[in-house]
Amino acid sequence: MIIEVLKSKIHRVSVTESNLQYIGSITIDENLMDAANLIENEKVQVININNGERFETYVITGKRGSGIICLNGPAARKVQLGDIVIILAYALMELEEARKFKPAIIFPDPATNTIP
Repeated sequence: MIIEVLKSKIHRVSVTESNLQYIGSITIDENLMDAANLIENEKVQVININNGERFETYVITGKRGSGIICLNGPAARKVQLGDIVIILAYALMELEEARKFKPAIIFPDPATNTIP
């Protein structure tokens, strides 16, 4: 049996930018991507703590150390600057593998979007 489980989580980061005219996606600081085991073009779910919005998009690599969390394209309408979001990614795996799997979960400082 194959099940879908949490693979990566960036818990509570601040939206630093939004760009409605971009073709779509979320730009994430490369330091956060590395710490959360995310790669460019990976599908993610974004949950906005401030307004309850949930949506899916894909990751674009942002400048390392910049703290950038930028919602692009239509997703830009689902956030305001300063909103706190949670970013999740999932993986498909066999049930036995999933029982042993440990997701990469990070807790950045939402004031700076850096890892303490």
